Amino acid sequence: MDVIYDKKDQLQKIEAHLVTGETLYAVFDMKGGGTGFVGITDLRLIFMDQSFVRKSKAMVSLPFSKITAVGSDDSGGIIFGTSKLIVLAGSRDWEFEFRSNDKAHKAYELIMRNLLQKEAKGLLH
Repeated sequence: MDVIYDKKDQLQKIEAHLVTGETLYAVFDMKGGGTGFVGITDLRLIFMDQSFVRKSKAMVSLPFSKITAVGSDDSGGIIFGTSKLIVLAGSRDWEFEFRSNDKAHKAYELIMRNLLQKEAKGLLH
């Protein structure tokens, strides 16, 4: 599977944070100033968060095991009529605003596929 990405420099930044054996699926450029971009791997979300540590930029790693919910911002009752996803992990939530509804939907599919696969494996053991 080829990696989906918007900007080559963002792809390279995410690749530099991968661990041995980790598979990168996508790197999406974000709208707005809070989160510059997000990478989706088989193990976690990796994203640049400009609000994580006192107004400085930080590369944040969010393992799928810590994610408790993923939501799509409701835009008039239309499924994926918005480009925003909200990811909850513990008492913290992150909002990601993608460049298009299609990219938000693709990210949702990748995240949910990983969450559900890990959930199914956990139930089998």
